[in-house]
Amino acid sequence: MSTPDPTYTAVTVGDFFARHSASLQVTHQDDSGRGLERLIREPTVNRPGLALSGFYSYFAEKRIQVLGSAELSYLRSLEPEMALGRCAQLCERPIPCLVVARGSQVPDCLSEAAGAAGVAIFRSKLVTMNFINAATLALAHDFAPNKSEYGSMVDILGVGTLVRGSSGIGKSECVLGLVERGHSLVSDDITRFRAMEGRELLGTAPELTRHHMEVRGLGVINVMSIFGVGSVRLEKRLDLVVTLKDWNELQEVDRTGLDQEYFDVLGILVPHVTIPVRTGRDLARLVEVAALDQKLKSMGHHSALEFNERLTQMIQRNKKS
Repeated sequence: MSTPDPTYTAVTVGDFFARHSASLQVTHQDDSGRGLERLIREPTVNRPGLALSGFYSYFAEKRIQVLGSAELSYLRSLEPEMALGRCAQLCERPIPCLVVARGSQVPDCLSEAAGAAGVAIFRSKLVTMNFINAATLALAHDFAPNKSEYGSMVDILGVGTLVRGSSGIGKSECVLGLVERGHSLVSDDITRFRAMEGRELLGTAPELTRHHMEVRGLGVINVMSIFGVGSVRLEKRLDLVVTLKDWNELQEVDRTGLDQEYFDVLGILVPHVTIPVRTGRDLARLVEVAALDQKLKSMGHHSALEFNERLTQMIQRNKKS
């Protein structure tokens, strides 16, 4: 049985190149603004060499069409009328846009056909394969499923940690304590996640609240202005979720750490721990230790399992003696 094609949320040509024109080193061929409203419907690119030769079976018309030296050389080898016809045939398809790589001049036949069909043409200074690689990564980022989670995220020595909990439990105060210890704030209160290639989650702050925190009694503070540029990060991979919960609301507190819990974000399971909150507990220190323990686990060292094995071996030795 065949696997159905994945469905994607489309991105307009104008939005994509407005976000990534600098990194992709692209410029618009003209200032007409034509074709910018067209939709990119698949997160990858296509080289239309076979299409220019007249073969349109399995043509990837939903993708950005990239022309490199091979495609341009082929067009130059054709008679002018035939080249114009082939370009017109390509541009009549519902393609998002055309990109000419290597900073090459756009052939007159391609420019004329694109103008008649309302297709935008861009030029990139990048070598064709470099442009394809960079554009594919940019498209993967833009098309990645995303979701907002209530919680503050902080980078603790390389471990991206989301701190969750009910309103007033002390999330912001905990994260503020971590920032004071030298760790980096990613987002306060609401964190936006993207599932990259279905294998990892990248967290970032909404643009409005980026680098800011709201602390009860103090109001909104600018973390970067107070603690320096090293106290913030634009984005970070999520490695651990910590939930702060009132001690009285927990029926049972984990004393060993043998049972690993997970938190589901966009179908990706992330290690999860619950920390009981009670007066006098240093939450920042506890979250810091939880993150460092998770870092040990990622390196193959599980403290609870190692202790359990030592305990089992000691019991067995005592039975023999």
